[in-house]
Amino acid sequence: MSLPTRIFAELTQPEIKAQLKRNPLVLFPCGSVEQHSAHLPAKTDTLAATRICELVAALMDGLVLPAPSVGVTPMHMPYEATVTFTPATYQRVVVEICESVASHGAKDLLIVNWHEGNIPSLAIAADELHRRVGMRVATVQACYVAEEFYGDACNGLTHAGEIETLAVLAVRPDLVHLGRVTGGSEPRQGHRMDRLRRTRTFQPVLTDIRQIAPSGWYGNPAPATEERGREMMNAIASHVAKEATQLLVQLGRVPD
Repeated sequence: MSLPTRIFAELTQPEIKAQLKRNPLVLFPCGSVEQHSAHLPAKTDTLAATRICELVAALMDGLVLPAPSVGVTPMHMPYEATVTFTPATYQRVVVEICESVASHGAKDLLIVNWHEGNIPSLAIAADELHRRVGMRVATVQACYVAEEFYGDACNGLTHAGEIETLAVLAVRPDLVHLGRVTGGSEPRQGHRMDRLRRTRTFQPVLTDIRQIAPSGWYGNPAPATEERGREMMNAIASHVAKEATQLLVQLGRVPD
């Protein structure tokens, strides 16, 4: 059976049943609803994660689960475009969505995350889904893949900067308003704080995004184009599909 889409919620019950029997792989996009200044939508992170999931699902023959658009993002709450879960609530949402589809036969789970605030909660949820529910689980921090591949060309992974603008342009260019770009913070503080919180040695707990960028965002989205956005997302998806395929095979090898 040829699927008309990889989006779980857009398929019929017989299509989902047949697909899970053919390949019990599901992908779970994780993002947030948070302010991205005046030029990007509040659901930037969810749009990015969902699009990568769609592309990877086509390459790996999987299904894309419904994304919980709200993530764990209390440090953006000073801005009106933000809504957040507590970590405990988010963990339960992730576990219960994935547990539901596991009961229908899904066995392999690839969590694709674009929001850094979700990382601790996802680690706990992924472990529960593996140990209690029995799913084979791998998590990819897609925003860090973007940074690895495009950070040098785009002056790093910055909040509402070029990389995130490219991600939205690739899927919803109508939601990008480059003519409204104004008031980006001076980048040195942002780069310094972001480098610190992304190391393995120090993890500061931040109260407010303005500790990174006083204006709420930093970077330079101006060079972003739709064509480069599609190129970036395809490259990220190709890398994720290749690495995840190998990883899931390795996870299936249980030592004697």
